[in-house]
Amino acid sequence: MGRTDRSVNGVVNRAVTDLGGYIRAQRDTAQISLRQLAKRAGVSNPYLSQVERGLRRPSAEILQQIAKALRISAEALYVQAGIMEPRSGGPVAEAILADTELSERQKQALIDIYTSFRRENRPDAEAVSPEKGVDGGTTVSTEGIGSEFEE
Repeated sequence: MGRTDRSVNGVVNRAVTDLGGYIRAQRDTAQISLRQLAKRAGVSNPYLSQVERGLRRPSAEILQQIAKALRISAEALYVQAGIMEPRSGGPVAEAILADTELSERQKQALIDIYTSFRRENRPDAEAVSPEKGVDGGTTVSTEGIGSEFEE
């Protein structure tokens, strides 16, 4: 085994361990026992325990089942497992994706809004006309929203 092979294996092993810790943290946050999560995800208790301890690397399909059982984004687990690259948006997008009280649709809407605000505030962003959004689509006027709070 060459030096590169060892470093790649180290990254994969670290990702699996981090994934297991992430799943355990999400399970603890949701106040679900290992047994309950295993049942909801359709996997065995020993298998899930091995995943949490970083001894097993679950497939994308199993990750999706675990995410559904935890009521979190499968994308968040894919990123933790190293299957997917994280979306741009940094820690805000990650926090939104990790929130167990939001639906997938709500998470996507928040990320879309956040991304559009970031795009709008870039120093190199082109001027946007009131009728057209950053991506050329029609925007909704927000004029007057919140005006009752202005002094």
